Amino acid sequence: MSRRSTDLWLFLIVAFGLSWLFALPIWLNGSPLGSAPVVVTAAVMMFTPALGVLAVWLYGRRRGEPGTTWREWAGRTGLTLGERPGRTVALFALAWFGVPLFVAAAIALSAALGLFGLDLDGFSLFRQTLEQTSQGRPVPSSLGPVVVVQLALAVLVAPLVNSIPAFGEEWGWRGWLLPRLMPLGTWRAVLVSGVIWGAWHAPLTLRGYNYPELGAWAAPFFVVFCVAFGALLGWLRLRSGSVWPAVVGHGALNASGGLILLVADAAHPPSLVVAGATGLVGSALLAVLSLLLFTRAPVRPAVPAEG
Repeated sequence: MSRRSTDLWLFLIVAFGLSWLFALPIWLNGSPLGSAPVVVTAAVMMFTPALGVLAVWLYGRRRGEPGTTWREWAGRTGLTLGERPGRTVALFALAWFGVPLFVAAAIALSAALGLFGLDLDGFSLFRQTLEQTSQGRPVPSSLGPVVVVQLALAVLVAPLVNSIPAFGEEWGWRGWLLPRLMPLGTWRAVLVSGVIWGAWHAPLTLRGYNYPELGAWAAPFFVVFCVAFGALLGWLRLRSGSVWPAVVGHGALNASGGLILLVADAAHPPSLVVAGATGLVGSALLAVLSLLLFTRAPVRPAVPAEG
């Protein structure tokens, strides 16, 4: 087996194997979606791709292979700011604030298509959720100020906080794997890395994670979204030569992706399969956006993360 194949298999075995190992308790216990064990498991799983990168690095170091000093490895896997730090900083800011704008556009388009009802006066779906989870505590009569605070946190603060676990994924998928696949060609590399990323979520998505109404069919459905969003994150990585814009973009989506549930009408709630950022509408928007970015602002192949 060639060195390149060995590295790839080692990375995938660590990332996928540990994700299933960490998720095993929630399968054995039948923990419901949204429960604390599932939330904790999802957060811990996010670091397994980074552990895969470390495994490949340590394997290379042990064999004394070139290109595995920490400085070289950091550069190859995108931990620096790339050759043009100014561009990287600009793309970092674009990802931080641009992803919430994409989420807002997906919500607006979904509402315009009649896929769910907006309730910007009473926020009835949000109120219903609060009443079901308040455990007897009173719910404010006016939810407007609460929604404003939630929106501000989702845009200004939560992307950075969510970037901590997002780094665990992005260093693996976009930092190491995407450059490793670039000999396939840019679009093939983006497609294959997106499929792998989506499949890696199977310990959760096979239980309906993100799309509870689909059950196990949520797993292949989420692959579609991962390919679409992975293309955007891949463009950020390849355009900047750094993993950090992709990290904050991933964190921003995790922070704002559920905002549709704040503004929806309880009488006509959204199906997350089709509406919003992670539904079919969002995937279609991402596909168009990524096509425009790769066409209008071409990327240069990244240096493969290997010796």
